[in-house]
Amino acid sequence: MLIGELAAATGLARDTIRFYERRGLVSGERRANGYRDFPPESVPWLQYVRTAQALGFSLAEIARLGEDLREAPDCAERLSALFEDKIRIIDARMDELSALRADLVARVDTGCPLRAAT
Repeated sequence: MLIGELAAATGLARDTIRFYERRGLVSGERRANGYRDFPPESVPWLQYVRTAQALGFSLAEIARLGEDLREAPDCAERLSALFEDKIRIIDARMDELSALRADLVARVDTGCPLRAAT
């Protein structure tokens, strides 16, 4: 399928698909006329990429984890494990942010440490 067809099927801009191609997330064979020919399985894969991004996964994570998903005997089980890992990371970050917030709240109205107390 040509890039325009892939764009129409996924709702992505052609430039976005080209960007993903440069990042190694999707690839198309070059035809004799120079046009890219993408396999049909690119459609669900690119839809997954967009969903994974919306769920907080970086493109680097998606690229790295994509191989795991493609090779996993049980894709659904592996995907659930990846989600659980991401939840743990988010929970840890929320704890860090909560501690940071508490530290900031404690410092409100405590004066400027750069000025001598008068």
